[in-house]
Amino acid sequence: MPERVETTDPEGVDYGWVMQMTFVLTVTAGSALVASLSVFVTLPTWGARAGFAVRVGAVIWILTALAAYYYEKNVRAE
Repeated sequence: MPERVETTDPEGVDYGWVMQMTFVLTVTAGSALVASLSVFVTLPTWGARAGFAVRVGAVIWILTALAAYYYEKNVRAE
């Protein structure tokens, strides 16, 4: 029987895992964080709300990605 296609054995950092965890963590925790931070800002229009969500969400996304990469490289890969 041939080997399953979705099985990988990466050398070093598993970038697929990093991308998946970044997406899942940002959607679950990041959405709650953006919503809670929006309480402290006046957002009168939908455009202002969308702009706020994009700006704050981008920062959350990059911080989550860096944390997932660090975790994969230094903790999980060992």
